[in-house]
Amino acid sequence: MIQIGDQTYAFDDPVVIGIGIGAAVTLLVLILLIVTVRRAGKSTQAVEYVAGQVGRLAQDIGVLNQGQHTLAGSIKTVSEQQASGQSQVLQNMEQRLAEVRQQMTEQLHESQRRSSIAMSEMQERMKDTLSGSAEKTTKSLTELQERLATIDKAQTNIEKLSGDVLSLQDILSNKQRRGMFGEIQLTDIVSKALPADSYALQATLSNGKRADCLIHLPNPPGPIVIDAKFPFESYEKLAAAENPEQQKVALRDLAAAVRKHIKDISDRYIIDGETADGAIMFLPSEAVYAELHARLPEVVREGFAARVWIVSPTTCMATLNTMRAILKDARMREQTGAIRKELALLGGDVDRLVTRVGNLDRHFGQAAKDIEDIKISAEKAGKRANRLDNFDFAEITPEPDTKVVPILPTKT
Repeated sequence: MIQIGDQTYAFDDPVVIGIGIGAAVTLLVLILLIVTVRRAGKSTQAVEYVAGQVGRLAQDIGVLNQGQHTLAGSIKTVSEQQASGQSQVLQNMEQRLAEVRQQMTEQLHESQRRSSIAMSEMQERMKDTLSGSAEKTTKSLTELQERLATIDKAQTNIEKLSGDVLSLQDILSNKQRRGMFGEIQLTDIVSKALPADSYALQATLSNGKRADCLIHLPNPPGPIVIDAKFPFESYEKLAAAENPEQQKVALRDLAAAVRKHIKDISDRYIIDGETADGAIMFLPSEAVYAELHARLPEVVREGFAARVWIVSPTTCMATLNTMRAILKDARMREQTGAIRKELALLGGDVDRLVTRVGNLDRHFGQAAKDIEDIKISAEKAGKRANRLDNFDFAEITPEPDTKVVPILPTKT
């Protein structure tokens, strides 16, 4: 910045640039003159020439100064006009900026208002959505917990069942334990179907043989034996057979085992005059029973011929229900005499009740007659009292002699 008087000019101002150029030209001319003088020597002619050139240069400089002053005035005018224009432009720009600022402020407020409304609506929708999602999530979690609880319970039952299966495998792998398993299952079925006094467990017969269960049926048919048998080994071979030849061998072994059981039961538990003319073989497995009837019907027929009937848990329960009906009917026949005696005693009691009711009716009749006589006597006594009230004023008229009926004591 350059300050001349009260004016301040920038280095890029045209006035400053013009003055700088003029000074540079003047300095260049002086340098050239000095160089020329040195080369030409100090001759008078050269001095005059130089003086002439300096004069003309002075005139040129004067003209240049005058042009600079003129240019400075023009520049000042232009600067003032430019400053005035710049001031006007600045005012216009400030006014425009104020308007733009006002418009932007209004638009910003409007955008904020719209954004606030949109945000509120979005928050409300999100709230509803989140609320519904929370309810669904809670419901899903509740259902999931219930299902997990069910799964845990099922897992526990499966583990328990697995333990039971292992225990059952241990039981079935031992012949003695298999027999105990069949006896326990038979005992459970019989105890649920029959009264406790209608059967005996592990009953010993006259031949010294011990039966698993003896049902006390009336004659006929008489007591009948139920014996539990379980040909598990033969059935297991049949289930594990992988080809027809193995199945044929397993079926033959199963038939032989069942035939042996039928013969043993027939020989041990059918005794003339002591037990019924037949016995029951209990198979504690529905699978063995079904396999026997499906693939070995001839063995079942042989059991019928030997009067040994083969039953499973299901058919055994049905058979025992039939036996319970027979026992009930037999007990009713046994009590028929006692019922008749009680009926006779009841008839005597009814006859005595009829006699006593007749006596009571007779006593009620006599009491009614006595009450009627008492009523008549009371009426006569009232009439006599009325005559006594009129004794001094009216003549007493004799009344006909009436016979008063005495009150008789009632018979007891």
